[in-house]
Amino acid sequence: MLSLTAVLVAVVCVLIVWIFKPADRSLQKKEREPETRPWVDEDLKDSTDLHQVQEDVDEWPESEEDVEHIPFSHTRYPEKEMAKRSQEFYELLNKRRSVRFISNEPVPMEVINNVIKAAGTAPSGAHTEPWTFVVVKDPDTKHKIREIIEKEEEINYMKRMGQRWVTDLKKLRTNWVKEYLDTAPVLILIFKQVHGFTASGKKKVHYYNEISVSIACGILLAALQNAGLVTVTTTPLNCGPPLRMLLGRPPHEKLLMLLPVGYPSKEATVPDLKRKALDQIMVTV
Repeated sequence: MLSLTAVLVAVVCVLIVWIFKPADRSLQKKEREPETRPWVDEDLKDSTDLHQVQEDVDEWPESEEDVEHIPFSHTRYPEKEMAKRSQEFYELLNKRRSVRFISNEPVPMEVINNVIKAAGTAPSGAHTEPWTFVVVKDPDTKHKIREIIEKEEEINYMKRMGQRWVTDLKKLRTNWVKEYLDTAPVLILIFKQVHGFTASGKKKVHYYNEISVSIACGILLAALQNAGLVTVTTTPLNCGPPLRMLLGRPPHEKLLMLLPVGYPSKEATVPDLKRKALDQIMVTV
């Protein structure tokens, strides 16, 4: 009986070793593998002040002020003029293209002011207007921005994005070299404010801040097209924190988009892409 018990104990020990050894080998293999950087936007992980926001939630005022409601002023057009205006606006925006070859010719600052004012008319959650538009004209700062972005973009193309994404971009002939960050006379960096502050300095909720700022970006693109300027939408992965530090922006602002703005260079080309037809993008119920 004792010998049988000893045999059973031995069998159990062998099974335990057999079960855990593959896991141990896997762990050792994992330890030997070089550490790779994760495919995440570091700015989205930057939540150093989020716990404080939660702690202050009980101290947020229900409403900062009462807003008077006034009669709405509206211009109504005849149907023919409505159709004409809508067609002309469509044709204007249908000419918009993502242009990566931008001239260094200066653009009027008045125009930049106006297009950003137009972007600032966007709707926002509870009218919190959670956007900051940083306009960069200084050549040295533009070059530092380029250095930060190209360093991260090379890693994006080589590791983070994956073969499928890189292959899908080949038709656009794009890579991590972003010469337009130097040549464009103006860079506009759009930051979303994840929260704001009340007059007393308490944190204030910014509802739907990313959606609100994205709408503002869409209006900005339309305004730039209307003004005769070109740009290309860039969302540099993992560049938010260093760019925020470079530009002296506070921690509650997160980079959402970067737009190099200017006139197209004389040698500018764009891929001959086609847009989806109306019946492919609209459903009527």
